[in-house]
Amino acid sequence: MKRNMREWLQNLPKSKQSFPILSFPCVSLLGCTVKELIGDSDKQAEGMALVAEKTPSAASVSLMDLSVEAECFGATVRFSDDEVPTVVGRLIADQQAADDLQVPPVGAARSGLYIDAIRKAVPRIDRPVFAGIIGPFSLAARLLDVSEIMMDCYDDPDMVHTVLEKATQFLIEYAKAYKEAGANGIVMAEPVAGLLSPALEEEFSSPYVKRITDAVQDDSFLMIYHNCGDNTPRMVDSLLTIGAAAYHFGNAINMKEMLDKFPSHIPVMGNIDPARTLRMGTPESVREETMLRIAECGTYPNFVISSGCDIPPMTPWENLDAFFRAVEDGYGR
Repeated sequence: MKRNMREWLQNLPKSKQSFPILSFPCVSLLGCTVKELIGDSDKQAEGMALVAEKTPSAASVSLMDLSVEAECFGATVRFSDDEVPTVVGRLIADQQAADDLQVPPVGAARSGLYIDAIRKAVPRIDRPVFAGIIGPFSLAARLLDVSEIMMDCYDDPDMVHTVLEKATQFLIEYAKAYKEAGANGIVMAEPVAGLLSPALEEEFSSPYVKRITDAVQDDSFLMIYHNCGDNTPRMVDSLLTIGAAAYHFGNAINMKEMLDKFPSHIPVMGNIDPARTLRMGTPESVREETMLRIAECGTYPNFVISSGCDIPPMTPWENLDAFFRAVEDGYGR
């Protein structure tokens, strides 16, 4: 459903609603495994609809499965019943392999299934729907290996740029396909870029993310940029060049520090610990951290409370319910 997303986003911080990255915990609502969920667009759409019915979240987010795009390029993916899929091994090891790498068509591997899930979910959900997508450097890192790419940026930058160029071409078309399927925007996860130095991030990540933003973002389709790397607070000037409509940060980052660095008209989202607090904590510890974050950041006019990253599949719903109650109580609603 098309809507004025710029207006929606402008009003979001004022509404004091939360926007957690909440999708995979739908497995317990559906009574299925993660492996079953990621292979079935009907289950994904049903899961998104059930989460929307159960929670007051400001928007719906599709599965944040950062293996999908790498699998399209030919990477090996490990699947399990209880955990989000992960990429294993190294697909690209030298310039020749980078040159030979083919840009896959949208629809390859599981990408078509994920687009189909958005198409099926949108008519069933009464709020904006965002598709999850990986960022270009994080995709390149899955093709080159996360550890290896850090050295490759120094030792073989041309190879890294070759892979980034092809990753960006694919991601632009992938984002366009989500847009055509009815999504109101994308949440782009670019966490590996947060491990770089500011200078390397400015060379190897932001310019490519900006190309994707420029290709798809408009008044009806927004880019929300996510990063949870430790170095992210040192990259704000570069991140602002991306032109994302909003920015989302992980729990390793001081949220108040980031809000102080960002212009007050740009929404900044985060950052309750999704693993330690939401997955492994108790309703009491969830409430405590949520109330603390609201006390620290709730007076900023551009703050939107969220999870620090994608919420793990086996997160107890009593903890998620405690998060939403704490948001309401923290804002006095």
